[in-house]
Amino acid sequence: MAKTLQGIVTSDKRDKTITVSITSRETHPLYRKQYSHTRKYTADDPKNEAKMGDKVEIEPCRPISKTKSYKLVKIVERSHGTVQLKDNITEVAQEEKVGADQIAREAESEEE
Repeated sequence: MAKTLQGIVTSDKRDKTITVSITSRETHPLYRKQYSHTRKYTADDPKNEAKMGDKVEIEPCRPISKTKSYKLVKIVERSHGTVQLKDNITEVAQEEKVGADQIAREAESEEE
């Protein structure tokens, strides 16, 4: 049986192809300092079932293209979705500004 690798899908934009990042912690032989090493593999996904952020298992196969020599075995865990904070913060700030303007207008009308 071939050696399987587990990693996280970082890109699924190409048709029938995913990019999987695999991170491992290693220790420097001389300095004994631990550091993380990230490797990226391009894998074949014939059914386009893996999405960005999914934890997947891949195994080596015959070369399918210049860079693609791994295939998707299974999806270990689905991603729980992504959060885009920057847009959300901007929308909330605009809503708060509109709300503050309305409160200021109401206060002015009550004073008159």
